[in-house]
Formats: sequence, structure tokens, C-alpha cells
Amino acid sequence: MNVKHLPSFLFILMIFIIVFPAHLWAQETTQVPQTRESRLKNWEVVETESGIYYTVKKGDTLWDISQRFSNSPYLWPDLWSDNSQIANPHRIYPGERIRLFRRQDVERHAEPVTEEEPVEAAAPVVEEAPEPEPEAEPEPTPQFEPEEEPLPESRYVLYSGMDQVGFIREKAVQPHGIIRRVRGSQKMISQDDLVYISFEADNTLSPGSRYTVYRTFDPIKDKTTRKYIGIQHYILGIVEIVRTEPEHNYAIGKIIRSFSNIRVDDKVMPYTPKSRKIAVEKTPEGLIGQVIIAENHNLIIGDHTRVFINKGEKDGVRPGQVYSLYYQDEGRIGHSRKKAVLKPVAIGSLLVLHTEETTATVFITKADRNISPGTKISTPFE
Repeated sequence: MNVKHLPSFLFILMIFIIVFPAHLWAQETTQVPQTRESRLKNWEVVETESGIYYTVKKGDTLWDISQRFSNSPYLWPDLWSDNSQIANPHRIYPGERIRLFRRQDVERHAEPVTEEEPVEAAAPVVEEAPEPEPEAEPEPTPQFEPEEEPLPESRYVLYSGMDQVGFIREKAVQPHGIIRRVRGSQKMISQDDLVYISFEADNTLSPGSRYTVYRTFDPIKDKTTRKYIGIQHYILGIVEIVRTEPEHNYAIGKIIRSFSNIRVDDKVMPYTPKSRKIAVEKTPEGLIGQVIIAENHNLIIGDHTRVFINKGEKDGVRPGQVYSLYYQDEGRIGHSRKKAVLKPVAIGSLLVLHTEETTATVFITKADRNISPGTKISTPFE
């Protein structure tokens, strides 16, 4: 290169270095900002009467969740202050439910979702015309169409967590396989991990098939009568079979969804997809039952929690029905020495998600006070 042309060459190079990055920066800053709806679309959230909730996954932090849903990690203190159940902001655990937005910050959408549209997060009941939602204050049984006529297509509830809804059954499900080890050294198994599943010769696991990972607990008995109720089945995740070794009676599977920490010796049963769209059903008159236990065995139960009740299909309980939670005290009236049963007081409401013959799994949509095992339920009343 000619030396006398070197200054002009350096000048052009400097212009290129300055202008080109600025051009890239301009392209980046003109991107369309991400809306809250697009941020929520790809994450499992639940929209309820009081706001939008997110279930914590392995590896989550308040910093990351704030960045994901609010576009700024520096807003995590607001997220913490809005979730008083979190004692230490540096310690959150998989399975915890965190409120992202309060109801007053959530835009309401009244348009019903059609079958062709993708079902996203759980949402309240949507109506063609404005009507009370199931999660609202306990009300008298709403007027539905006669039983012989189908419910209008628009009367449904969307609940995004159907695949992780557990149940209590009189006899435990016979497992199709048992997780014996995980590839790697970790003790807890989560999404994307490879696991080795043993199976009996008559339960060959075929590649490409999916199975629900679950865990069972000790038999549950009524705390008052000591009568046997059943075996709780706790849903942990979904595994897809990658490869099978029939001659050795084991298969390799990949965890494609993890709802809670999975461990060696957890069991698998065939996966059955569950619709997130629950048709609203008429609640039978005069039904009275009680809460058995929380799915996560919490002693103090609040709203947005799944629990089991001691009424099921044989009692007329169906998914999509709404019941009231209530308490009823006894006390003396006036100068009478005899105690009288006082008028029942509604303290919350619940939605039925799944039913077995004698039990049901329900979602507490509203609780005005702490709920505990033994809390009574009934057909909605004022």
C-alpha cells in the first residue's frame, strides 16, 4: 500500500468503526417491545379472581422472574413485597405459587376461546354476556340450562395445570415402571434429565410413548372416624421414552415436564392428556362434605391451592362444579343455657377439577380465612 494514501485509509476505517455499530444499535432499539401477554404466553401461569400467578420452577430466582415478566430485574423487591408468604427473597422453591400481577392490573378479556385457538393460562369463566364468575363471592346456585340441554359453548373455565392434578383413590394405581437411576450424579431429577426405568415383561415401554411420573403416600384416614379414605397419588412430571431394552427390562426416558422434584423409586403410569377447558356443571342441591387434606400437605391452606374433599362421583360431584367453604359455630342465644347451631358463614369457594368414586380434587378459588383439613363444604349459599 502507498504510504501517502495511509492517512485517508485510516480516516475511512475510523468512520466505518463509528458508524457501523451505531447502525446496529439503532436496529436493536427499534424492535417492538414485548407485551405482557406475549411474556405470559410461553409460561405456565394461572389467572384467578385476584390476579395472575406463576409456579416456580427449578433454578428460578425473584431477579429472573422479575426480568421475565416485568422486563426489569430491579423490580424484584416489588414482587417480594406482593408475596408476603416468601420469608427470604433469596430462597424460593419449585412448586411455590407467586403472584405476578394483582387483579386491578390485569386487563379483562371477555372473548370466548374457540377450540382452534391455543389454550394458554388458566382464566376465569368467560361468558358471551357479563355474568358472575365462579371464582367470585359465593352466590346462590346460578341458573343453568335444563340438564337435558347442553350448556352453552361459552360456559367454561380454563385451568392450565390439569396435567399436574393429583387424586386420592381407594386402591393405588399399579405402576407400569419405576425410576431406578438418573444419568448424572444429582439426587433430584428435573426437566431434561435422562432416567432409567425398570418395568415388568408385560408392561413394555415403547419409544415415543409418554408416562406420568407420580408418587404415593401412606393410606389416608378420616381424622375423626379413623375410616379408611384412600391412597394419595402426587403428580410429579411427564417422561417420554427414548429407548427400550426389552431383554433387560428397562427403558431410558427423558423428563419433558417437571412439576416437582422427582426422585429415584418414583413410579410411572400411562399419560392421558387432560383438556384445560372445564365445562361449568350444575352443583347438586344439599351436598355437604369436608376438606380432607391439601395436595402439598400444608396444615394452613389459603386460596389458589389444590385440596381433596371427601365427596366424589357417587355423590354427584363433577368437574366444573362450584362449592362454598363455610364454618358453623354453636353458641348460646340470649339467656338460654342450651347451645344452638348458628347460621353457617361462607368463607370461600372452590372449583372441582377431578373426581374419583368417593373423593375429588378441587382448586380453592377464594378464601377469606385460613382453611384446614376438616373445613366444611356445601352447595353455594349466601
